[in-house]
Amino acid sequence: MPPRSRRGAGMGARAASAWQRIPAVRASDVKLWCARRIPILEWAPRYSLKENLVPDTVSGLHLAVYQLTQGLMFAGMSSVHPVFGLYGSLIPSIVYAVFGMGRHVVTGTFALTSLISAGAVERLVPRINSSSAANYSPDFLGLSDFEFQRIGVAAAVTFLGGVIQVAMFVLQLDKLTFLMSQSVISSMTTGAATHGVNALVKHLLGLKMPYISGPLGMFYIYAYVFNNIQSVQLEALLLSVFGIILLLILKELNEKFKKIIKIILPVELIWMVAVSLACYLADMKNSYDLDVLGHIPRGIPAPRAPPMNILSDVVIEGFGLAIVGYAASIVLAHRSPKNIKYSVDDNQELLAHGLSNVISSFFYCIPNAAAMGRTSFLLSNGAKTQVASLVSCSVILLVIYIAGPLLYWLPMCVLASVIVVSLKGMLMQFCDLKKYWNTDKYDCVIWICTYVVTICFAANIGLLFGVLFNIAVAVARLARAKVLQLETFDKDNCNVMENTTCEQCQKVKIVSVGMPLFFLNAKKFHADLMKIHLKNSEGIQLHDEPSKGEQNILLTPMTNEAHNGNSGHSQGSFANDPLARAGVTLARPSCTVRDTLILDCSRLSFFDYTGLSTLVEIYTDFTNRGVTVLLVGCKASQIKAMHYSGLESEQNIFFNSVSTAVAAVHLYKCYTHKPSDDSVV
Repeated sequence: MPPRSRRGAGMGARAASAWQRIPAVRASDVKLWCARRIPILEWAPRYSLKENLVPDTVSGLHLAVYQLTQGLMFAGMSSVHPVFGLYGSLIPSIVYAVFGMGRHVVTGTFALTSLISAGAVERLVPRINSSSAANYSPDFLGLSDFEFQRIGVAAAVTFLGGVIQVAMFVLQLDKLTFLMSQSVISSMTTGAATHGVNALVKHLLGLKMPYISGPLGMFYIYAYVFNNIQSVQLEALLLSVFGIILLLILKELNEKFKKIIKIILPVELIWMVAVSLACYLADMKNSYDLDVLGHIPRGIPAPRAPPMNILSDVVIEGFGLAIVGYAASIVLAHRSPKNIKYSVDDNQELLAHGLSNVISSFFYCIPNAAAMGRTSFLLSNGAKTQVASLVSCSVILLVIYIAGPLLYWLPMCVLASVIVVSLKGMLMQFCDLKKYWNTDKYDCVIWICTYVVTICFAANIGLLFGVLFNIAVAVARLARAKVLQLETFDKDNCNVMENTTCEQCQKVKIVSVGMPLFFLNAKKFHADLMKIHLKNSEGIQLHDEPSKGEQNILLTPMTNEAHNGNSGHSQGSFANDPLARAGVTLARPSCTVRDTLILDCSRLSFFDYTGLSTLVEIYTDFTNRGVTVLLVGCKASQIKAMHYSGLESEQNIFFNSVSTAVAAVHLYKCYTHKPSDDSVV
């Protein structure tokens, strides 16, 4: 055979061999992939009609009121016709229910994303070009060409933001979320809520105000208000103030008597219907020149691709939507699992939010994201699954096709007051300042600085500043910390001693935390600790002799040095322990009891609020799994900070030394009896 033929045959054989090494795609693999990427295929077949349908239906009906009011008002914030806000409350929620994992996360219109979109809309289609508003298109819901030019820009921002989020999913950039600490997200969302209230000022006061944005835009808005204070409509102001006070009181009463009346009254809906009826009967639109919602077209137009020729003009807004919208949403996706006990994949959430934006952009939708008010509402009303958001979508669909014209007489000031009340939860994050101050002064400073930058400029700039400032502070603190080298938390850093010769003895794992615990490594520390717990199902054996138990507790550089060169000191320190002086004998239990995890925090150099929150989350997570968690060597400031971070424990879980904690496990059988006070920190 000629050399070329032999070479060609060899290449063909290698190609065939490589092709054979590719694993065959089986039906089970496809099913597993679909269950992973389309979560509704996993939870829908297991949906319990008996347990979940009633709470989901009731919560969904109430949620529809939130979705409707926010959709109508946030569309105005986005500088488009209110009907497009209804579409933005419908399509994204359906898409997220299919692809999302957050059972209490409802995507839809959001103040922050609406303000981002409004910047592009006002820049590319300013109101000076509204002369084309007289040209109506009967094929498009009877709206003007000007309105469709504006929603075209908003849809382009929605599309580009969704494409960027899907690209982030493909590149698995969800791992970068550890850069966004809780203090940064909290201050950024609070700043976004402040921007939302600022955008509603003109409706609350009944002012005819031009669009104001850009750096220090908030101050220009209030300067305009003070310069035109004589133009404030007294009727609109009174309705706004009365509505806010009334709704706040009724919502508090609703929450207080929820267990007695068994239902939550839709006070927002009742208030809007009552005022709309009064506005119609008294003809307030003509009598007092009161601004009302106006005509809402019926139906949903056929899907249409957003204008691709302007994508290059909205790149900044697209990136702002992708980053800020996901940052605000992922926090809410992780909030509900803490009580409901289910997991959320950050990368899958990127895909879900990306598809929610991409698909909805073809249905004339403004940018969307999850909102704290909707998530908190579902959690407080006992919703179980995403069915609640689907029920809400059904109600919105009925409004779009049937009840839309009934919204004509709804005063804009009343709608704005309802939105202000719904933003209360985000604005109340100001109360977190005390928590951050008592936990970590640096986090408090980061919160304040990020909030100031957010309200002075924009949410995306505030988020970027907060992340960079947080990293700079963390690096500066690392330079001053006792641990000079920053390492990721893996199994080598978590020193675990295992000896499982007795199957019926108490199973104990002792982990030494030997480096800072803050926002850069807290998430990975939690994940690696869980891996150790799941992989090493057995713990160390507790010996009858206290000295042996002490010597076999930790295999860290510090303890190894003490054992090799100064073992007498180790025994002496145990002899000085209160439990040892009391003559405690570490007898083996007669039966298998709960696992125990002892976290030695004596070498924890510093921590921030995110790190302490993760430590509290670890305690809660392991306790829910039936594992007793004890903390050793915590300073008084750390104990106080953990209580501020949400630690709730009816037992004493803090100890001075590992030996005291180990002795307490044997002596009190996982706190069947309360330990003596002198053995606890």
